[in-house]
Amino acid sequence: MQVSVEISLYPLTNDFEPIILDFIEKLKDNSLEVQTNGMSTQIFGDIDVILQKISEAMKEIYAKNRAILVMKMGKGTLKLA
Repeated sequence: MQVSVEISLYPLTNDFEPIILDFIEKLKDNSLEVQTNGMSTQIFGDIDVILQKISEAMKEIYAKNRAILVMKMGKGTLKLA
């Protein structure tokens, strides 16, 4: 099933930028479309691939840092025109 996901990661540290950039890199996959802006990241692709990527990345983050992840998901490719 194809889905659209919008996520925002909020590391609870003053040195947040490298954590966010590393998180976004871990989400990238040849089968996914990943777009970023100043406030969030949008991912388009297969639900199982997306959730697996997010799960793996968050496990690594939580092993070293405290952070909040906000995620919104919708069925299909939901892009603004």
